[in-house]
Amino acid sequence: MSERNFDLIVFDWDGTLMDSTALIVESIQAACADIGVAIPPRERAAHVIGLSLLGAVQEVAPDLDEAGCQQLAERYRHHYLARDHETVLFDGARELLESLREQGYQLAIATGKARRGLNRVLAQSGLEPLFHASRCADESFSKPHPGMLLELMDELFVAPERTLMIGDTTHDLLMAKNAGAAALAMTYGAHPVEGLAAEQPLALLDSMRALRDWLACHG
Repeated sequence: MSERNFDLIVFDWDGTLMDSTALIVESIQAACADIGVAIPPRERAAHVIGLSLLGAVQEVAPDLDEAGCQQLAERYRHHYLARDHETVLFDGARELLESLREQGYQLAIATGKARRGLNRVLAQSGLEPLFHASRCADESFSKPHPGMLLELMDELFVAPERTLMIGDTTHDLLMAKNAGAAALAMTYGAHPVEGLAAEQPLALLDSMRALRDWLACHG
């Protein structure tokens, strides 16, 4: 067996492990309709996925004052929580994580979710025991700031050059770049392929099977 290139693999959650992009987009659009602000098209709503909720709200409706942003965030939570039971893991995600854990990789999550939301979906999915650590946007800096990755590397005693970030947005790729870590882009999530490619990840992958094969050769 060849020597590994990475010791720590960090996953984004929404749009990378869980098929939740459509629900997030629809919840953003419904929240905007509720409070009477312009409803963003799908691409614009999807672009903010991965940011903290406050950061996402401010990008979607930049003219809102603080009270309006809080109202929009609350309506988003209402719509998302009403349907979050509909979301499922991408095919092969659970099996891949179990295999990586068995191989001795350290696994972590860096997500734009709040801690309460991540804890809920980890419990619902049964994946919590597979991860060594996690960071959320309400307890660190929002992507693309490197804070979440830097904190995870520090907690798990792994150097940037031994860390691999896997995500579906340019926010993920820029966070990795800012932290000095490598990155892979999953093309089935929130951001278009052209934008992902522009950030020059190690690879552009279109399925969990492709990710598994890439890691088997290069991880």
